[in-house]
Amino acid sequence: MKKQMSDNERDIKTEEGTEKSHDATNEGLSTDNMSEDDATPTDNVSDEPSPEEQIAVWRDKYMRLQAEFDNFRKRTLREKMELVERGCEGAWKAILPILDDMERAVAASKKSEDVEALRQGEELVMKKFESVLATAGITAIECVGKPFNEEEQEAVARFAAGEEKRGEVIDCVQRGYKLGEHVLRYAKVVVGE
Repeated sequence: MKKQMSDNERDIKTEEGTEKSHDATNEGLSTDNMSEDDATPTDNVSDEPSPEEQIAVWRDKYMRLQAEFDNFRKRTLREKMELVERGCEGAWKAILPILDDMERAVAASKKSEDVEALRQGEELVMKKFESVLATAGITAIECVGKPFNEEEQEAVARFAAGEEKRGEVIDCVQRGYKLGEHVLRYAKVVVGE
C-alpha cells in the first residue's frame, strides 16, 4: 500500500510540479513580455529625432518647396512670354504678303508711266490689307456725318458748320479702329459747331 501511495503521491507531486513549472513558465513569459514592453517605449524614445533634427528636416523641406515654387513661377512666366510673342505670329504671317505686294507696287511705279494702273494696284493692296484686318476682327470706326462719340473719337479741331451740323463729325483726320468692342485707336475728327 505504501508503494501505491507513493505512486499516487508521485503522480500528485508530478502534477504539482508540472503546474508549478507551468506557472513559472507563464510567469517567466509575462516578465519577459513586461521587460520587452518596457524596453520598447525606451527604444522608441531613442529612435525619435531630437527637436533640432526635426527643425532641420522641416527647414530642408521648406527650402526645397520654395525652390520648386520659384522654378514653377519662372517657367510659367517664360511660357506666358512665349505665348505673347507667338500669339501675334498668325497676324504677322498674314501681313507679310501685303508687304510683298507693296514692294512690287513700289518697284512697278519706278518702271511704269501708267498712273491709272498704279492706282488700281494700290487699291488692290489696300483691299487685301483691310480683308486681313477684318479676319482678325479689326474694323474701322465710321464717323463722318455721325454725331460725335467721345468713347470712340477724339476731337482735334472744331469748325463752324452751321446749326444743322453742330456736334456732328465733319471730317476724319485719322481713322480709328476697334477690335470687337474694344477701341484700338481713337478716330481723330473735326467736329462742327
